[in-house]
Amino acid sequence: VQLQASGGGLAQAGDSLRLSCAISGHTASELAVGWFRQAPGKEREFVVSISRNGRTTSSAPSVRGRFTISRGSAESTIYLQMDSLKPEDTATYYCAAGQYDGISYLNLPNRYPYWGQGTLVTVSS
Repeated sequence: VQLQASGGGLAQAGDSLRLSCAISGHTASELAVGWFRQAPGKEREFVVSISRNGRTTSSAPSVRGRFTISRGSAESTIYLQMDSLKPEDTATYYCAAGQYDGISYLNLPNRYPYWGQGTLVTVSS
């Protein structure tokens, strides 16, 4: 399974960006997918996730109401729509995937054996 994250870049506070995670080597609709981020000097943290059946999404309190995860129409791409960006959203964003079948604990990195290379998002004030 290979994941390719893209869509990062420079944004101003209040702007929107959409990140993409292209999945190959496995049927994407059979995978749970999560987005994580890591800011310089900080630990990696959970952002959002979507369950394997696509019915359950969850998000970190810091992004709730601003960030949305969704599957593309072709199901091979997962999107992270980021609205109302803040400077504290600046980080490298990683998509991750796994075959975990539950809807709980998708905020844990160890649920995901497959990781993309990361895409940098920089938000200025």
